[in-house]
Amino acid sequence: MTESVLTSLSAELGSLLLSKRLFFTSAESCTGGWVGRSITSVPGSSRWFSCSFVTYSNKSKTEILGVSHETLKKFGAVSEEVVKEMIEGGIKKSRADIGVAISGVAGPEGGSKESPVGTVCFAWLLKGHSILTSSEYFLGDREEVRFASVKTALSGSIRLLRGNK
Repeated sequence: MTESVLTSLSAELGSLLLSKRLFFTSAESCTGGWVGRSITSVPGSSRWFSCSFVTYSNKSKTEILGVSHETLKKFGAVSEEVVKEMIEGGIKKSRADIGVAISGVAGPEGGSKESPVGTVCFAWLLKGHSILTSSEYFLGDREEVRFASVKTALSGSIRLLRGNK
């Protein structure tokens, strides 16, 4: 696990965004801003990166991104339904063109039968297109789960921009 992988993915994402004249945002929970950190490690990323929302608590998900209390109660914070609402709120607040939302259980505690440690949900949105979601299960310790989540978020964003859903 190396930061250089994430920096490389971030640079590739930035190149695509620049060529399309688009701005990017992220709405992060379990990754705690690691997507934003990876992106801002690329010199000149202010030309294509709008902002990152770190909404770790359910309260911040509702107050900052507009995730409904009902959705959180019905599906739980680690769900595709919640990340859909997170990215919709993130795009709306940032006025970015594309973004990713992430919510998961990085561990070592906090898992449940429905969402064991290592479960991470993603949502990607490119304005004018439908929201894409994915639920993944990553093995490893807390940092390995978080690293895999950031890698997946960046890779999925690149695929979306290339039209490879």
